[in-house]
Amino acid sequence: MKFDHVLLGLLAIHPRSGWDLKQWLAGEGQFVRSNAHQSQIYRLLNRMAEQGWVAFETDPRDGRPDAKVYRLTGAGRAELVTEARSPYRPTSRFQDPDFMARFYFTGLVAPDRLIDLIDTELAYRRRQVATMRGRDRSVAFAEGVPEADAHRVRLLRELTHQYGASAVDAWLDWLERTRRLLGDALPDPVPAADPDPDPAAEARPAPIEGDSAR
Repeated sequence: MKFDHVLLGLLAIHPRSGWDLKQWLAGEGQFVRSNAHQSQIYRLLNRMAEQGWVAFETDPRDGRPDAKVYRLTGAGRAELVTEARSPYRPTSRFQDPDFMARFYFTGLVAPDRLIDLIDTELAYRRRQVATMRGRDRSVAFAEGVPEADAHRVRLLRELTHQYGASAVDAWLDWLERTRRLLGDALPDPVPAADPDPDPAAEARPAPIEGDSAR
């Protein structure tokens, strides 16, 4: 999910200044989007204002520079809804904050798409586990550096695997519990406004990338 859409999603809740956005991202928002520099936020806000997605009012501040408080426009709302309804493509790393951003803002403006979003993520991670969990984790040494003790390297690799496996399992458990919780509380799904040009594309399994699901 592009950073522009994350900012649109936050402004869809209530108007904020660039400083307010930065503070949210540095705290609660760290699980939705990696922290960003203040200058990047201001650049994006200026660009979105030029595109007509946001508008701002100047808020006078006693003893401090005036602040621009941004709000979502009709065009910005339409852009956010379009993004929330677009097909979700999981990334190879399950820790990537992209899913949480999509989850949070899809639930805000397109709740009928949430179950499909969760099911897509669940299917992808389960395929990763099925492909990678039983892989050969042996370590072959060939002209390694002197510090690379064979026993220690094998132990570190196994410990890393154990952490990854437990983290993925916890993630799958959260997805399954969340799906059950939301299943009876959300409206029935409706077709996306802009369907995939290839109707079979969404039905095809996404490729497995890397070995991040352990």
